[in-house]
Amino acid sequence: MNPAPAIQLAVNASGLVKRYGDVLAVDGLDLDIPAGQFFGLLGPNGSGKTSTIHMLATLIRPNSGSAKIFGNDVVRDAVATRASIGLVFQESALDRTLSIAENLRFAGLLYDLPAKVIEERSAELLALFGLEEKRNRPVGSLSGGMRRALDIVRGVIHHPKILFLDEPTIGLDLPNRRKIWRFIENLREQTGMTVLLTTHYLEEADSCDRVAFIKNGKLVQSGSPAELIASLGRYIVEIESPDVEALAQRLMPSLGNHLRDGNVAHFRYAHDDVSRLAGLQTEPGIQVSALRWRQPNLNDVFLWVAEGKA
Repeated sequence: MNPAPAIQLAVNASGLVKRYGDVLAVDGLDLDIPAGQFFGLLGPNGSGKTSTIHMLATLIRPNSGSAKIFGNDVVRDAVATRASIGLVFQESALDRTLSIAENLRFAGLLYDLPAKVIEERSAELLALFGLEEKRNRPVGSLSGGMRRALDIVRGVIHHPKILFLDEPTIGLDLPNRRKIWRFIENLREQTGMTVLLTTHYLEEADSCDRVAFIKNGKLVQSGSPAELIASLGRYIVEIESPDVEALAQRLMPSLGNHLRDGNVAHFRYAHDDVSRLAGLQTEPGIQVSALRWRQPNLNDVFLWVAEGKA
């Protein structure tokens, strides 16, 4: 029997560390992402997501550890690494004084693309966002959604093997967010491109093949979105009370740890039968103003990880 073919890794990082003075932003991070995967790197503000992407994209050097992008070392082979990377920053990288066409021409020349190829790809990509008739307008005259779409067009004009998306739709309304994600999905289907996403819109990570949560520079939990959601239990139970802490302490032996949001305690509930919860509202010594339950989602995983209770 022939051995199974080795899985090609788009990202292979081991023991990555990044310090800024006394601040340890990334703490011994290990990360493997197979080629073609849609991967989400999630976590609270300041958890090390952007520093990780900047190290992988050769923008900053790690203090220690190693990382390879499609086999190229991000420090020793930085030039070769950059050729395979597309990057969309949190802040726009566009020159607002230049036109759309000039911005894309400049981006293409950075990757040594021939003028004809730049023109063809620009026309094709701009048409997908309905921007072809605005190609000669200065970027500063565009709406926020148009500029964000153009940032992504700029990031993929050289057909990268991996695209880093650092909060790509931050500040955009829902129609523009959906338009951008349709574009990314079509691009992945057509090219097999690997995508590494950071986002605080957790519903955008629902379609990831795999997500990893990072906290204080360390990966603390990873898996498919469905696996991580299932790990929370069958339901999230929300109990509102005028004395939420007393209620939480009373229920912890049976329901476990909780998260508090104002006067509401959130519990993880593993059982299918929720009818037994109804009795809480009449149990002596427990003040319950409202009792609700719902199925968990990726936002719940985020909250439990952020509180260190996942």
